[in-house]
Amino acid sequence: MAFPQSFLDELIARNDIVDVVGSYVTLQAKGGSYWGCCPFHNEKTPSFHVLPDKQFYHCFGCKKGGGVINFIMDMENLSYPDAVRFLAKRANIPVPEDQRDGTDKLRRRILELNREAARFYYDLLQKPEGAAVQAYLDKRQIRRPIAVRFGMGAAPDSWDALLTAMTQRGYTKAELISAGLAVQSKNGHIYDKFRNRLMLPVIDVRGDVVGFGSRVLDKSEPKYMNTPETIAYSKRRVLYGLNLAKKTKRPNIILCEGNLDVVTLHQAGFDNAVASMGTALTQEQTRLLSRYTKELVLCYDNDNAGQLATQRALELLNNSEFSVKVLSLPNRMVDGKPTKQDADDFIKNYGPDAFERLLNGSENGMEFRMAQIAGKYDLKDDRQRIAYAGEISQELATLENAVEREVYTVRAAEAAGLTPDAMRLEVKRAFRKKMAIDRKKRERRELNPSAVLQPRERGIRYENLRSALAEEGVIRLLMQDESLFPPETPLAPEDFSSPLLGRIFAQLWQDRQSGHALGLAQLSSVLTGEEMSHLTTIMQKPESTANAAKALQDYIAVIRQEKEKRDGSAGIDPLAAAGNKFKETKGYGGKRHE
Repeated sequence: MAFPQSFLDELIARNDIVDVVGSYVTLQAKGGSYWGCCPFHNEKTPSFHVLPDKQFYHCFGCKKGGGVINFIMDMENLSYPDAVRFLAKRANIPVPEDQRDGTDKLRRRILELNREAARFYYDLLQKPEGAAVQAYLDKRQIRRPIAVRFGMGAAPDSWDALLTAMTQRGYTKAELISAGLAVQSKNGHIYDKFRNRLMLPVIDVRGDVVGFGSRVLDKSEPKYMNTPETIAYSKRRVLYGLNLAKKTKRPNIILCEGNLDVVTLHQAGFDNAVASMGTALTQEQTRLLSRYTKELVLCYDNDNAGQLATQRALELLNNSEFSVKVLSLPNRMVDGKPTKQDADDFIKNYGPDAFERLLNGSENGMEFRMAQIAGKYDLKDDRQRIAYAGEISQELATLENAVEREVYTVRAAEAAGLTPDAMRLEVKRAFRKKMAIDRKKRERRELNPSAVLQPRERGIRYENLRSALAEEGVIRLLMQDESLFPPETPLAPEDFSSPLLGRIFAQLWQDRQSGHALGLAQLSSVLTGEEMSHLTTIMQKPESTANAAKALQDYIAVIRQEKEKRDGSAGIDPLAAAGNKFKETKGYGGKRHE
């Protein structure tokens, strides 16, 4: 996306990174920077660092970092151009819209098409052609006001009704396929993807229709069908109903399995319910939820698949900033037999008040896991009690908080009919074993300098570690002090062993020659998110500012030496040669230029 550099400089200047990040993350000032819990991974101890003087952020936990544009791209799930527009609107700066690229135009076109399609399906539900879907809604006891609130619609029992309607409005067949609304067969025929179905538009928190969920009206398969991954829709990054649930006055958000569970719960007064789109809970979805709540209630179906989904969600949320509870739906007796039920069934069978009582009595994540483990054993049998003690102690050892471990250790002992002291010994043994395993993993990483100093992303790993560390030093010094730029470029991008670092150097040199502002945030348009995160990691490494000019010369000398080796002797293994030689460069345990 080729926005004018002058526009980008103003955009970044008028969107201070502390203000922008602070609207999503609670930040605490410490020295000349700010700290908070990272919004990109679950943590309780702050490792997310925002530097106002350099206008970038970096997480020491997950290593994610970048400038203000990167932050908005990740937090709002936006493309680079849309993140720029988001910040421009925030700062009330007009955007040179004629600069849009093809990808951005297609995404906006698909969002417009999705909205038109949602209106088409909605209108059809009000007509005779939507009678079958309306009958299904009546059968499911879904009232009209709630159907309107969720924008429900009807896909007709036709091969090309939507295709015909949308092409008449100026959309192309290729756009319909790109939006996941039409499908092309092997013989080239194009037809509607959704036919004879209840349609549930998926609306993101910004109000855009990004895709659709659907439900068949009879017993045919597949029962549920969603929009495939498109340029506008990623099921990992969206939660059905969150556009409505974000406005709730309730203190938590309920996570369900199905779209219709969400609809039923909202109709019953639980307007804090959401559902993932046919996938297990993801890191991206927890990041989205963290903007609106710090308390989650897992209300998945009580069948085997639902129990597994609950366990996976608890693993993802373990030691996170969320307070997590589990609402276990009881079985319903049908003809004398216990029958599984979901939230939709429970509301219809027992009513909202009964669900409210369940919600108020929901157990936390550890209580749920303890109950799951206890259910696997006959705690009246001595051998099984011993086996239970071994498994439950491993689970309790995952708790970082000593008070929590003690509380649940006593409960586990009571459940198994053991003394608290005996269970404490088992938990202590399991905790020590876990700590020893973690320590050995950490030591193995620390004893391998190549592994420690290599980029986390495999796609940007260094082939020549000694040269790459010197290349990092050149970039770090030039970004810290613009006065270090020599009159003539001392290096060419091809002198760099790392293509990424060569590109960054070339861009910095070009910006310097053009008189543009230098900064990490300005590189957002030419680097991917992973590349920006790696650059912030480079910038966080120690670098003495004393005698910086001499340090720059030494780094350049190392790069030239390694370039000559590569040109003259292709047989040398650069990583093997790195051994102690990389210590010759400043800032990594070797000589320092003081």
